[in-house]
Parts: sequence; C-alpha cells; structure tokens
Amino acid sequence: MSTFRVPVQPSLFAWAIENSGKDPSALYKQFKSLPSWESGEVLPTYKQLEDFAAATYTPFGDFFLKEAPTVEIPIPDFRTIGNRELRRPTPDLLETIFISEQRQEWYRNHALSSGAELLSFVGSLTIQDSIYSAAESIREQLQFTMPERRQDSSWTAALRRLIDTAEEAGILVMVSGIVGLNTSRPLNPDEFRGFALADSLAPLVFVNGTDTKAAQIFTLVHEICHLWLGQTALTDSFVSTAETNETELWCNRVAAEVLVPKNSLIGNFEGSVEAEELERLARIYKVSTLAVLKSIYDANLIPWEKFLTAYDEEYSRIRKILSKKTKSTGGDFYNTHPLRVSRRFAKAVINDTKTGRTLHRDAYRLLGTKKYETFAKLGEKVGVN
Repeated sequence: MSTFRVPVQPSLFAWAIENSGKDPSALYKQFKSLPSWESGEVLPTYKQLEDFAAATYTPFGDFFLKEAPTVEIPIPDFRTIGNRELRRPTPDLLETIFISEQRQEWYRNHALSSGAELLSFVGSLTIQDSIYSAAESIREQLQFTMPERRQDSSWTAALRRLIDTAEEAGILVMVSGIVGLNTSRPLNPDEFRGFALADSLAPLVFVNGTDTKAAQIFTLVHEICHLWLGQTALTDSFVSTAETNETELWCNRVAAEVLVPKNSLIGNFEGSVEAEELERLARIYKVSTLAVLKSIYDANLIPWEKFLTAYDEEYSRIRKILSKKTKSTGGDFYNTHPLRVSRRFAKAVINDTKTGRTLHRDAYRLLGTKKYETFAKLGEKVGVN
C-alpha cells in the first residue's frame, strides 16, 4: 500500500496549504517532496497523501477531485473586518461549528424526550425593540445587574458567573480556544470571536477562548443577543469603529448597554479617556477598555473625532501588552473541559449514559473523552454522582 502512487491534481496541494492556515514553510519542511507533487513531476504515495491530508486538516477524499471544492460556512456569517473581504473559513472554524452542531442536536433530542418546555426568550425580540428595554430583559435574565456584578472580584470571576447564569437559563455555553481537544490547533480570534446556534430547546453559544476574559464577556453577551433575536449567527462581535449592518449594530449596542449601562456610566465617567481612566471604568464594569471607550462615545460623552483618536491609541496599547504575554498552558483538564463542552451539556450526557439511554461510546465522542476513567472524573466535576 505504501508504494502505491495516487494521481492528484497539482493545484489541490496549494489549495490545501492555504486552506489549512498553517505556515507553508513548515509544511514544505515536513514534506520534502511537496514541490515535486505541486509540479506534477512526482505522485505521492498513498501513505504520504494520508499524512499530508492530516497535516493540512483536509478530507482525504478531496484529493481525488478535479478541482478544489467551494467551502461554505454552514451558518449565517455576520463577520466583517473593516471593508476587507474575509478569506474562506479555515478547517478549524468549520470543525468547531460541526462539533457544536452535533452537541446541540443531541441535547435537543434529549430535551424533547425529557419533556422540556420551550425557552420563551429565544426569538422574543427584534432589532426594532428599544436598546434599553432589550438590555434590561437580558440583564435580568442573566442576573448581571450592577449590584450583583460588584461581588465579582475579577474579569474571570465575572465571566464564570455569567456562564453559570446563562446555563441556568437553559443556554449551552461553550468556551474554548482549541479545536476539540487538540491543543496544537488554537482558534484564531481574528477569524471569529463567537457564534450562536438558535433553538428554542437547545440554544447554544460558542465563545473563542483565546481572547481576553474581558473580550469573552462581551462576545458571550453579544451572541446571547442573537439568541434573543432567534438568530443563528457567526460573528466577530468586536467593538470596532465601523458597524456594517443593522443586526450587528443592534447586538453590539445592546451588549454594551447590558455591560455598561448608560445611566451608570454617566455617573462614573470623570471626563478623561486616558488609559488610567479607561482601566478604572473597565474594572467597575468587568469589560475591556475598548468596550468602555465605545460606551463613552455611544453615551455622547465625547465627540467622534476624539473617540477615533482614543480608540486607535488604546487598541495599539492593548496589542503591545498582549504581544508580551506568554501563552497559557491550558490549566487542569477537569477544570477547563466542562467549560469547553458546556457544563449543562456534559451533565446531561453523563446522566443519560448512566441510565443506559446513551451508549458510552457515543458519550465519549460527544464529550471528547477516550476512556471510562476520564468520563467518570468529568461526571464528578460537573456534579453527577
């Protein structure tokens, strides 16, 4: 089998390299014969092609096509980065959406068989609704009012509590910075920051965990706004200087009002948009300094020109800080994994498996585990005895 040569259209190699999002030089170093494959001078062996497919996250069967397939995102795409055209979705993004859809489908069937009631907040609003009334509805549902938030000692504490209250409301919240369990495949926040999969029985929000905690908080609330609209959406949910469509503008404004209520901000704002003042306000509201700055502008506390200048300065300052930070090692598996798959989802799968309705092999696949010991410890962590 290893000596069998596979005829492949040469153009498919370049397509696979670009689509993988990997550094091409690393792939050329790994596959010494790659230039010869691309020129058509040499055909790869079956084993070589299998390895190349795995390295580029490309379905093996795609290499038997006459031309590169058109890859489409399976959910509505609201992402925009200025006026630049977005490059096609990476395998990391597509696989993350696919895994989330599988989990949502299982949970929806579980909810139906359990006689769960429809969640009234899904699709309860439209973008014609008031920003302030919408924010109040979401804030109350999530128990994320200012008095409650003052109890949070840090952005991490605020995020964990927000995740917990969202899951108590019936939302599956998944926060992960990697594809599945593959720590060598980090998700790129420049490609997407989150997405929402709307469903009246199994609403799901995925948050890109490679972002800062403050950014994750904003993304989570932004995606929850899409659920209140009854929308499935892939977004960058970024507090940018230019909005692109009415829906994203509405979701960003509602999310900002949920997190930084206008009346509260007016009372706390001391007139400066210097870094020290932005950080002080960010600590109060447990959001990013950029979110604070955008809220200051939306509250008509500074003019547009001053906002633009301050935004560029603050964005540059934050990028410098982030570039100096070392990457996280990922922490303890049993602390991070329930967040990656949703504690609510994990608990439902493990309980269902214990009753015999779900096979262990299916539970392992859904939870991303491989052996019973891990499955059992995960159950203990999420409170399943």
